[in-house]
Amino acid sequence: MLSNIVVETFIEGGWVMWPILATFFLALCVILDRAVWWLRLQARLQPDKQEQARVAIGTGDFATAWELGKNTREPFLANLNEGMTHAHTSMLAAMQLHATHLIEKSEARMWVISTLITLAPLLGLFGTVVGIMSAFSFVGDEQLAASKVSGGIGEALIATACGIAIAILCLLPYNFFRKRVAVLRGSLERWINHTELLVKSAKEHGHDLEAFAANRTPR
Repeated sequence: MLSNIVVETFIEGGWVMWPILATFFLALCVILDRAVWWLRLQARLQPDKQEQARVAIGTGDFATAWELGKNTREPFLANLNEGMTHAHTSMLAAMQLHATHLIEKSEARMWVISTLITLAPLLGLFGTVVGIMSAFSFVGDEQLAASKVSGGIGEALIATACGIAIAILCLLPYNFFRKRVAVLRGSLERWINHTELLVKSAKEHGHDLEAFAANRTPR
């Protein structure tokens, strides 16, 4: 059966397979954690309300924009609400600080995946060295040399293959998540800059956001 083949191959790989197995489970846990985080973020996005908030800000209807961002889990609207709350001090700084916290959350535990991409092949290489050292220790015994050398090389190849496989497993989602982080960062920057322009436009038409924010109690 397949399960028996996997177990036998694992045992043949030597004791180095245990730390390799640990890196595999750690990588799997972190990848699943990041995937769930991004799915939850995507589920909270509400483009229609984002557009409503933009229109409200541009026309000076700050109360509507405030209500759209009040007590919401939508990241962009929450970012807008944070900026409006502190508009009497620095709206731009408040929005940037809020965005920084969101970016930090999106990058959480990414260093673990990055480390495993390097660590797993090194563990496989270490298994290669151990296997070859074990194999050549029997070269002097003519009766055991052939079987022991081949067995040691087999152990080395199994560990190396598993280490490389884990690195590949980590590399693909790591690059995907890094791309998602870059897209999120760019979207937040555009959102903040666009909001700043809309606020300036509203101010030119006599709508004062600072006066509106001064009547609000910071969260």
